[in-house]
Amino acid sequence: MYKQLLQVLIFSFFFISCKSEVRKESNQIINSKKPNIVIIYADDLGFGDIGVNGAIGVATPNIDKLAKNGINFTDSHCSAATCTPSRYSLLTGSYAFRNDAQILAGDAPLLIDVNTPTLPKMLQKNGYKTAVVGKWHLGLGNGTVDWNKEISPGPKQVGFDYSFLIPATGDRVPTVYVENQNVVKLNIEDPLRVSYTEKIGDVPTGYENPEFRKQKADPQHNKTIINGISRIGHMSGGKSAWWVDEEFPDKLVEKSKAFINTNKNQPFFLYLAYHDIHVPRSPNKRFLGKSDMGLRGDAIAQMDWCTGEVVNYLEELGLDKNTIVVFTSDNGPVLNDGYEDEAVEKLGAHKPAGVYRGGKYSAFEAGTRMPTIVYWPETIKSKTSNALWSQVDLYASFADLIDHKLDSIEAPDSFNMLDVITGNSAEGRDEMLEESFTFSLRKGEWKYIQPLVTNKKKSLESGIGWIKKKGIEPGGSLQPQLYNLKEDVSETTNVALENEKLVEDMQSKIEMIKKKGTRF
Repeated sequence: MYKQLLQVLIFSFFFISCKSEVRKESNQIINSKKPNIVIIYADDLGFGDIGVNGAIGVATPNIDKLAKNGINFTDSHCSAATCTPSRYSLLTGSYAFRNDAQILAGDAPLLIDVNTPTLPKMLQKNGYKTAVVGKWHLGLGNGTVDWNKEISPGPKQVGFDYSFLIPATGDRVPTVYVENQNVVKLNIEDPLRVSYTEKIGDVPTGYENPEFRKQKADPQHNKTIINGISRIGHMSGGKSAWWVDEEFPDKLVEKSKAFINTNKNQPFFLYLAYHDIHVPRSPNKRFLGKSDMGLRGDAIAQMDWCTGEVVNYLEELGLDKNTIVVFTSDNGPVLNDGYEDEAVEKLGAHKPAGVYRGGKYSAFEAGTRMPTIVYWPETIKSKTSNALWSQVDLYASFADLIDHKLDSIEAPDSFNMLDVITGNSAEGRDEMLEESFTFSLRKGEWKYIQPLVTNKKKSLESGIGWIKKKGIEPGGSLQPQLYNLKEDVSETTNVALENEKLVEDMQSKIEMIKKKGTRF
């Protein structure tokens, strides 16, 4: 009897041990199959600026290849019509107005509170290595940045293991790369200083030495000249660290490939944020003349090359079938945004926003309706999708992808659109907020634009006038606007007066969203 009991105990121990090993091995398989996530984020790229969406005068074969073999979305949106708010929403799953996120100066403090849940933090908790490469424009430090020391807080404090940054934008100082929160190639004997209030140092400026500029600029972009381009703000010192604009594409691709290669044996998240096609447009010489549209078109061709380099590298390493790639943009298109680079004169028949009205800064659809492609070989089937969704939804969608349960304070405005993003459903959002200098609401076939606040009329009129000077229709009005996008996709006929109850309901919905998050 004792011998039989001993045999049972030994067998049971062996069975439990084996089961434990199987479970352990199964978990390893599951972990190893967690898909890599790559977000490729263009800047100021309009819906119509890529070949698959009707671009004329420039070819985008690499982006078109993603669309041909993935899902091309026709009604996918960034959360806001300008860059900083969109980037904030993408990384936090929260609408930008909740943190009063607006376009930041080049020396602004970090916009994302270090205690805020973020997409990269969530992925880190689930075993991912994370990186941001490219344009940041979410602020650095606590408000008084010493560019000659490690800058903190920054990307590391909001969830990125690795960072290589254009710290703000190409048209703002400081014109230096920041890698892992230190200025690259900085000589401490030539300290870097930045000022947005007064001239410092003896570096030539556009308003004093216009003959040193490659491109004529407006007064806002007419201060410190670096690499023949006058910028917003003043800078002195740090000469060994100054970037060369024409090297952006090679530098960002190089750093992206290095991160991918280093982390090829574990799940990784790469947020690759291009500078293209933001001003100043200064493409590498090998892309000059690649389009019929001058520098803006050449910058699109350059951006397409970068996309091909990164996606092809995933294929070379055998990672493509386990990597979901999202290609999109941060806001709508703009031609003349501070520099005279013949973007208007050489536009030809090309329509940067396609059939949509408005552009960057605008409350009309072109402000937020983005070229958006999702690519995942052998997982996603080729199709075109008209589903409505927003970049703010990426947080909740990727959480579901990796079986992460969101808690009550995570991504308050993010809806799980995973089935839509992967092509398993055509049912997107029923309602969605759009941010610009006012709020808009999409609801089914309807688009409502909230009237301007009358007690801010003077400042708003000034802002609207500034947008109009850029050749863009702002979309603002003291009267409510309502458009039926099914019948009037270009928002030409305001039908608010004929639909007063619907206008009232949609305004009430905006107020509800403003008061609290909508996911819970």
